[in-house]
Amino acid sequence: MTAFSRISKWFFYLILLPATIGVCGWQGWAWWSWASAPVASEQEVSPTADGTVQLQIPPGSTAQEIGENLKAIGLIRSTTAWNLWTRWETLRDRNGSFQAGTYEISPTEALSDIAGKIWSGSIVERSFTIPEGWSIREMAIYFENQGFFSAEEFVAATEQIPTEAFPWLSPDLPHLEGFLYPDTYKVAEDTSPTAIVNQMLARFEQVALPIYEQGQAQTPYSFLEWVTLASIVEKETVIDDERPEIAGVFARRLRDGIPLGADPTVEYALGIRQTEDQPLTFAQVRIPSPYNTYINAGLPPTPIASPGVSSLEVSLEPPDTDYLYFVARYDGTHVFSRTLAEHEAAQAAIHDGRSAQSESRSETTN
Repeated sequence: MTAFSRISKWFFYLILLPATIGVCGWQGWAWWSWASAPVASEQEVSPTADGTVQLQIPPGSTAQEIGENLKAIGLIRSTTAWNLWTRWETLRDRNGSFQAGTYEISPTEALSDIAGKIWSGSIVERSFTIPEGWSIREMAIYFENQGFFSAEEFVAATEQIPTEAFPWLSPDLPHLEGFLYPDTYKVAEDTSPTAIVNQMLARFEQVALPIYEQGQAQTPYSFLEWVTLASIVEKETVIDDERPEIAGVFARRLRDGIPLGADPTVEYALGIRQTEDQPLTFAQVRIPSPYNTYINAGLPPTPIASPGVSSLEVSLEPPDTDYLYFVARYDGTHVFSRTLAEHEAAQAAIHDGRSAQSESRSETTN
């Protein structure tokens, strides 16, 4: 054995000896079990439905502060035992540390299990799902209804453009509409609107950005135009098989300088959603707005919703089509037409069919 090895060996014993003596001096594992067991707390604790306690560890909390909080709410008996575990874990994992966040802890958990949970960062998480085609307004209402935070807080967060973290975002954007990728996410229980926005932007960067980078040389659209077109295609498409044809119609209209005439852009401008019983009126589609694609040629200034990957892909280089028009049947499908005369005939047929169905329902109820 070399001199260095002997020194290293004795140095290890000097570190381990105090901990070993301490455990033995405290009457071994029987004492450790007593120190780990929970006790009644003098503080008021709000347990969850299954009896567990939610504990908030603020950022920057020291190991001693965490131990004192655990003892105060009755989850451990001894801060001395806690400090011993902390010293040993620090020696074993020098790169590790206790993690901030919200934790669910059962009163029956042992001290070592509680410490391990906080050391590894096993925080309370919850999930949320944003469907393709949702706007920021719809997301904001959803988060408020789910108890995350207020709709106003979320909208305010989306009006901050984090170009330092995501340099592909234009600093001139008024908001992040279209760039919050629709998906299912897991977040900390006490997450903030900004954290969620950044998580969704990171997902867009991961999924959507490579699509544009790979096809940028072939597409006629700028990055913003591409996402904007994809958002309109997303809102218009119900049946997936029709997505390429819808994108093709819009692409042809853009090339020919014909207004897109997309209902979802008017709905976005007015903050409404039309239904079969309450379709957009002629007066509504004549209301001036930068987003009204009935009276303005070209694309609106920003996306109108969050497109999914299918709409993003098909909008990068839309297929050629003979069609210039389409009209919804209100069953998810559309009638595509080559000429204005065909389009007007299709509109009339759909209108007559809806009127006949309405009369039939009226006669049945009477």
